[in-house]
Amino acid sequence: MAKTMAVNAGSSSLKFQLLEMPAEQVIAQGVIERIGMDDAIVTIKYDSEVEGLIDDSEDEDHITFSKNGKDKKYENVLAMKDHQQAINFMLQKLTDLGIIEDFNEITGVGHRVVAGGEWFNHSVVVNDSVLEKIDRLADYAPLHNPANAMGIRAFQKLLPDALSVAVFDTSFHQSMPEENYLYSLPYEYYTRYGARKYGAHGTSHRYVAMRAAEMLGKDLKSLKLITLHLGAGASITAIKDGKSLDTSMGFSPLAGVTMATRSGDVDPSLVYYIQEREGLSNDDMLNILNKKSGLLGLSTISSDMRDLLDVQDTNDHARLAVKIFINRIIKYIGQYIAEMGGVDAIVFTAGIGENSIPVRQAIIDKLEYFNVSLDIEANKIRGKEVEISTKSSRVKALLIPTNEELMIARDVESLK
Repeated sequence: MAKTMAVNAGSSSLKFQLLEMPAEQVIAQGVIERIGMDDAIVTIKYDSEVEGLIDDSEDEDHITFSKNGKDKKYENVLAMKDHQQAINFMLQKLTDLGIIEDFNEITGVGHRVVAGGEWFNHSVVVNDSVLEKIDRLADYAPLHNPANAMGIRAFQKLLPDALSVAVFDTSFHQSMPEENYLYSLPYEYYTRYGARKYGAHGTSHRYVAMRAAEMLGKDLKSLKLITLHLGAGASITAIKDGKSLDTSMGFSPLAGVTMATRSGDVDPSLVYYIQEREGLSNDDMLNILNKKSGLLGLSTISSDMRDLLDVQDTNDHARLAVKIFINRIIKYIGQYIAEMGGVDAIVFTAGIGENSIPVRQAIIDKLEYFNVSLDIEANKIRGKEVEISTKSSRVKALLIPTNEELMIARDVESLK
């Protein structure tokens, strides 16, 4: 069977998942971190039944078995000057470990691209024109699009015969109507600069919506869903008729609910007010809003929800940060229920959504007015698909771990 690689290239990292398609079986997955440094960290997890070709004792020392004894993990720390070297090393290591016999087994590579603007409302085969547009959209995602484009070019050089596909975080949200994606600014800023809401996490919202429909035994187009992608970055999406109707993130991933280090929605005049009094440059202010706000800024101690929940009974700042996080999510849920004229199910996903029992409970407890109540025992489950609402709930609450890599691989297959 053909193999497809799902890739997420960051400015100094490379995450990947290798799947056998169309069986949708994960063969290997891993990450290379700290690319560009002398101590890059390489991690590759794969099936223990794979018989590797490595016979070098030093390299064997980097392989360990997982606790369950079923999987192997290759780990190493070494110099990695750029993404080209990182990808070359990764592909060679997949061969050395016996995961693939030849590079040509990989017939498709799907790349996560953060910003697709209005040019892309679906995944596309990469050509020179597509790459040029991804480069031009760098202003919309300066930390992501350049790295995404770099990863595409690097893979194309090493796997010239594999189908290269770009999968955009924003494409799912291109179905939003004008009244939801336009800001109340002079219209000329939209026509000149594309000043509008684009959203993010679209691949994740699309995946969990499809799984929710399958779990409920309903046609996705007949459902009204609210999907909560709650991680370090967090976004809420209203999905009606199988399409994104509205979403919390805006022109950039800075807007919306409170996040780990991002502020979410803030009155722009307050930003200007603080900037003037603190003598901050535009870059300084953006850095504060993106990296020093959110849970970290409010709590003054951590951006990690687990840390805050551990001390919220004794730390007022931690307790307040958690309350504001929940508060902002509830506000968006209420807005989206009103927009859609009701809701059939609320879906939790991503790091906090999949694993935080108290956060899910706090959110659902606030929604009893809409006839959704929590199954306490079901809610104790982490990281597995499960209905966490009671059987009597008219509105269902579902826990669905996201799988963006699988969606990327499916999009590659659909374009072959």
